[in-house]
Amino acid sequence: MPLALFVAVIFFTSKLSNNTEVIAINNAKVSFTRFLYPYFIGATLVTLLALLMNHFVVPNSTKVRKSFENEYLVRSKYGDNQVKEFSLQLSDSSYMYIQSYDLKRNNGFNFSTEVYDGLELKYKLTANIINWMEKDSSFRLSNYKIRRINKNGKDSLEVGASMDADFPFTPKDLVYKSALAQEMPSDELIRFINISKKRGVKNLNSYLVELHKRTSLPVASYFLTIIAVALSFRKRRGGTGVNMALGFGLMFVYIFFLKVSEVLGAVAGANSLLSVWIPNMVFGLLALYLYINARK
Repeated sequence: MPLALFVAVIFFTSKLSNNTEVIAINNAKVSFTRFLYPYFIGATLVTLLALLMNHFVVPNSTKVRKSFENEYLVRSKYGDNQVKEFSLQLSDSSYMYIQSYDLKRNNGFNFSTEVYDGLELKYKLTANIINWMEKDSSFRLSNYKIRRINKNGKDSLEVGASMDADFPFTPKDLVYKSALAQEMPSDELIRFINISKKRGVKNLNSYLVELHKRTSLPVASYFLTIIAVALSFRKRRGGTGVNMALGFGLMFVYIFFLKVSEVLGAVAGANSLLSVWIPNMVFGLLALYLYINARK
């Protein structure tokens, strides 16, 4: 939406300039800052709408689209549905580990969960097979063993063929892919990031990039508007075509910077917030330079 606004502003302002409307406005002693007021009202409306769409509407729509694609269009390889050697920190004192899990069949092998008191093991549950019961939102454990370590030094062991158990995770938590972030509204995404940090997940930058991008791109409407007006308010030889060519060139440069910053921001150890906002900073400085020159 901000990029569409950028092209629209160039086209509209170029038409004003070619029709000598801008000359009349200048002769009326209207300053360039005052000339920008209506543009900024429009940019504000687009920014607010884009923020609403990015943070809430589009993620829910993406979830529906992805579900349709996975069911009717995409044929994933069997290996894409496999999670191997996966561990999570469920709370400050409890951990889980699973050797392998099939996301398509919703079952896994060699599952274990441990509860500690400081550095001392207090409870350990192991199971040969774990199945996700979607109807009950719980897991079914087969061939399980429960070991409890008591303070008196005596352990208790419970063995069974099958049991149902609730854990603070779902099969969705076993997969950390940037594509999943696109399906979460921002409030859900923030909760997911916070929970994942507590669980000890090391690299969440791809999720942070998606979260920060939802704000940075709509805010770009303001400086893209300034750039568009500053490029097209003067009457040029070649008319609207020259302005449109300059606009499209800058737009592709901005998209290029945006994509590069997303990739760099998703790397472990990178500052995802700074990476996502770098294109805005660069084009913000360009907008400031063009604004100062245009005022003269």
